[in-house]
Amino acid sequence: MGKLLLDIDKLELAASKLRAIAHPMRIAIIDLLNEKQLSVTEIYEKLDIEQASASHHLNILKSKGVLASRRTGKKIFYSLKSQTLSEIIECINRCNDN
Repeated sequence: MGKLLLDIDKLELAASKLRAIAHPMRIAIIDLLNEKQLSVTEIYEKLDIEQASASHHLNILKSKGVLASRRTGKKIFYSLKSQTLSEIIECINRCNDN
């Protein structure tokens, strides 16, 4: 059997992203954004949290490369950069159904 080569940089990046989503509110944000892009206002209203709290969590997710953002006028819209993390969350949810 061949030796498995692990790319330490890729593992660190993956761990960083997983740490970023390891919070119930950030998982909820990812779940919301799985459907479509949303503005900050739509996110905090749907989650019934303060705007400052939503912005804090969105900034963490964006800084770790989980979310993309675009500005339209005064509004900032967020979307998932990749569906992969959403699929990981779905997998975790399926595991918890047992």
